[in-house]
Amino acid sequence: MPIMTRVWPVALALWLLTGPAWAAPEKAPTLRPMQAFTAQYRLKVDGWPGAGLTHKVRREGRHWKSAMRFSIAVASGRERSRFTAGEHATHSLHYYSGYSLFGIGDSYELADADIATLDRQTALIHLARRAGRERCSQSAPCDVGFVDHRGRDEAFHYYTDGTEQVTVPAGRFNALAVVLFDAEKPDRNIRINYHPDYPGLIVEAGYWKAGKRETHITLTQLQP
Repeated sequence: MPIMTRVWPVALALWLLTGPAWAAPEKAPTLRPMQAFTAQYRLKVDGWPGAGLTHKVRREGRHWKSAMRFSIAVASGRERSRFTAGEHATHSLHYYSGYSLFGIGDSYELADADIATLDRQTALIHLARRAGRERCSQSAPCDVGFVDHRGRDEAFHYYTDGTEQVTVPAGRFNALAVVLFDAEKPDRNIRINYHPDYPGLIVEAGYWKAGKRETHITLTQLQP
């Protein structure tokens, strides 16, 4: 199912590679505080028509909820998670994802006990809270552990690549650049430009394979 393996993995970036959750560092950094938002993205996957993608992050009592949804003529997908966001840690509580392609689909659900580290929606948020708060460079990347939509453990690495001005339909932003990669697949990586003030908000993201960008996400509208 090509479009789903490219899209739901970035739970973007995370949909884009298929994933993440995280192993805690020896000394946990102070993470960025959460901020609620609603964002609209433009999703382009090589070989498929473009699609709109909605991303909502909001507080629900003592926990937070992150939800993504997209739809095109022949396919649709949705993903959501509930999590807590403390000063030094992010903890998954529940995860759900589902998709439909040509009218045929499936769904997946993980409870707290099924998630050894983080689910991939929460991981997208956690990476944004964590990036730039610890020393992770291209020559000395940080480890990223995670579970996919079925609860299977995966492992990647990431590093920050500074800040850069990014112009997208929603405007111009000073974004924090983060690169995710699998050491066993050196021809592939995900580059995410995060909004610095809204953890999990993607200004622009791309999945690259063999020097070609196969998936591209751009921010088209932001409602804080």
